[in-house]
Amino acid sequence: MAKALLGYVGGSDPRLLAEMRRLQQRVQDLESELVRIQSENDALNAAVAQHPGDSLFENMDIEVHQAEPALT
Repeated sequence: MAKALLGYVGGSDPRLLAEMRRLQQRVQDLESELVRIQSENDALNAAVAQHPGDSLFENMDIEVHQAEPALT
């Protein structure tokens, strides 16, 4: 009877637990990706700071046009 009551009250659903573990792993993966990208960005910023005159875009003449409406 205890099993029946536990199931009725809302015991641990294995599918819910598996989904929760999957989501927790996904969050950990995204957090580690974020740390990796932030450190890569910091390294790139440091490289640019060491060579301020060597900017790739320094001598480029870039024209900014009006944004065109998106086709739907």
